[in-house]
Amino acid sequence: MTKNLFVELSTAMADAAERAGKSTALVDARRKFPASGIAFAKDLILTADHVVERDEDIKAILADGTELPAQLAGRDPGTDLAVLKLSQPSAVPAEVSQSAARVGQLILAVGRPSTGGIQSSFGTINAIGGPVRTGRGSVLERYIKTDVVSYPGFSGGPLVNGDGTILGVNTSGFGHGGALTIPADIAWKIAETLAKHGKVKRGYLGIRSQAVELPAAAKKALKREQESGLLLVGLEADSPAGKGGLMVGDILVGIAGEPVAHQDDLFVNLGADTVGKSIAVDVLRGGKLESIEVVVGER
Repeated sequence: MTKNLFVELSTAMADAAERAGKSTALVDARRKFPASGIAFAKDLILTADHVVERDEDIKAILADGTELPAQLAGRDPGTDLAVLKLSQPSAVPAEVSQSAARVGQLILAVGRPSTGGIQSSFGTINAIGGPVRTGRGSVLERYIKTDVVSYPGFSGGPLVNGDGTILGVNTSGFGHGGALTIPADIAWKIAETLAKHGKVKRGYLGIRSQAVELPAAAKKALKREQESGLLLVGLEADSPAGKGGLMVGDILVGIAGEPVAHQDDLFVNLGADTVGKSIAVDVLRGGKLESIEVVVGER
């Protein structure tokens, strides 16, 4: 008997939605319609920060219909992620995909925006990019862009692989003309930090800068292929940069051994692990390369 590949694909996608749906919760934390969330642990729900509009009277409804009170454990507006702690450990933790997302891959967006059950949207991954400015004083190191329809209430829900495992967290909260997906490895790392500390620390130098092309002599002094750096045009009062000895007119070209060619590179290299630590900041000053130790502040 000839196999019907369309039926097989349809069944596989339905099975994938059902598997992911077991870990997809309804999140009731705003005035309008509910949103979605993903069971990060038995007692923790990962969702989009912008759908959590109140700190009290938060509820989550699990796949089996169990309705539980929840408290805000932590939030990070910079990546539009928040973690809710359930009143009891009743959720089924999501399974993260072991395979990397690929452009052209068939995927599902799954949400639970109502008590009627899960909803899904079918599509493909059409881009994987990053870093990208989120517009909230932060940079998302990597993102997934799809052509799935993000229905109302889908924010905070999962992007699902063909086997029902989780590729990332969907959100329409960045205002980039549609929904983006935060890859699971990034989202889970942030969720762990939020669950433990309630927020995500980010490094801060206190500089105002603009990208400039490096002259030939500067490139020679740098001894590596780098076309641009950040010209320091201002230092904030009592800033870590000023205290460390950076000066207006310096061209910042590296942090802790990593090249800095654009503003996004600066954000990426000033992660939580740099706060409070002394790091080497490479600058071109008078055409010469200098390494200056700066104690990174917290933004």
